[in-house]
Amino acid sequence: MRSQRPPRPRAPPRGTVQVSVPSSPRSHAGTPPPWSRRVVQCPVTNSAPTAPTADAPPRGDHDYSLEPVPLSARRGFWAVGFVMLGFTFFSASMSVGARLGNGLDLTGFLAATTIGGLILAAYTGALGYIGARTGMSMDLLAQRAFGVTGSLLPSALIALTQMGWFGVGVAMFALPTGDLLGIGPWPIVIIAGALMTASAYYGIRAIEIVSFVSVPLIAVLGTYSMITATTDGGGLAEVFAASSGMPLVMGIGLVMGSFVSGGTATPNFTRFARSPRIAVITTVVAFLLGNALMFGFGAVGGAFTGQEDIFYVMIAQGLAIPALIVLGANIWTTNNNALYTTGLGFANVTKIDKRPLVLVAGAVGTLSALWLYDNFVVWLNVLNATLPPIGAILIADFLRHRRAYVGTAAKRPARRAGLAWGSVLGVVVGGLVGWFVPLGIASINAMAVAVACYLLGDLLTGRPDEAAAPERLSA
Repeated sequence: MRSQRPPRPRAPPRGTVQVSVPSSPRSHAGTPPPWSRRVVQCPVTNSAPTAPTADAPPRGDHDYSLEPVPLSARRGFWAVGFVMLGFTFFSASMSVGARLGNGLDLTGFLAATTIGGLILAAYTGALGYIGARTGMSMDLLAQRAFGVTGSLLPSALIALTQMGWFGVGVAMFALPTGDLLGIGPWPIVIIAGALMTASAYYGIRAIEIVSFVSVPLIAVLGTYSMITATTDGGGLAEVFAASSGMPLVMGIGLVMGSFVSGGTATPNFTRFARSPRIAVITTVVAFLLGNALMFGFGAVGGAFTGQEDIFYVMIAQGLAIPALIVLGANIWTTNNNALYTTGLGFANVTKIDKRPLVLVAGAVGTLSALWLYDNFVVWLNVLNATLPPIGAILIADFLRHRRAYVGTAAKRPARRAGLAWGSVLGVVVGGLVGWFVPLGIASINAMAVAVACYLLGDLLTGRPDEAAAPERLSA
């Protein structure tokens, strides 16, 4: 006769655990016999934080202001590509194109935009790779390169600078639009500032939507107007007929300076890329083609209307509505990214979620837009001189201490709790060199000096690398 098997224990209900407890008095040895223990079910409370996901990130922060972006929240090629193209579509770059068109002949213009664009693409492409490889924003990267305390300097600098450019951008849209509509700039300032702040408040998802709509409109309408104006005006020979003999090195410097400061914030957007390859390709394409398109718009505008913006070319062609669309979309895409970067920078300084900080910065930038446009552009250029050294130091530190950025180490807080004096000194000295030394290309001079200061400080003080198990991420 077969012996009966004991019944299989039932699984505990979901959300509980089984715990065995004594059901009889303890023996003299202090341990109850096994047959005297009974099983009870206890509810489990989820007190430990769970890993962030795309659907439920911690604290409701869908933009991961204070932590790396997990792989589950990453985005594909087109989403990242349109955001980066929208970032580089900026009306201020058109003024650089007008200066290049007036100072260089066609060969020099093409050489300056190509060489300068390649250097700029290499710089931003390296930062884009680091952002995607680590999932970290510029501010989180700065915590490792500058120390947690030292990172307050680059975060404050880029936040203040981008908030200033946000205000300038609002004014750049409001002034010509108000003149065209005959209503003055202030109604446009308030409406445009509110809309741009709202889209930045909702973060990377809203920025994607604005970019998906704006980038094709700018590219198609602006290119059509530029080609039509060039053909009607006598061709490219007339655009570059008034060349003033600008040195090629100066032209290359202007191309780099047009966006090397804003490009320092590249990791804030490429950290959402699904792979480093997507980040690098989209960044390089944006800073080569996007910037080149803006330079072309500016050169044509300066040649045929005396103004630096394709907006005025389109007005002269009788394309008022398309002109407003191109101008507004052009500034909106860049202002979105600028205010988003401002929020991330202030979040690192204050340890507060990005969203309320975006609202405050947007209100300040909007209300002071006309004043910033009239008075603050020179000071913004001074602050801009300090930003390329920040990016150069981030790249150098990633190359020297890669293990502190990837794998499990990336999920832990930065171990450099204090201040990395070599990095901080590099920003200060590099910025001064970039602003005051007249030889060569200012941004390259600033980055070279900054990296030298960083290396000196890193070699003298050292830093413990963090051993990390690699996290798999597609190429």
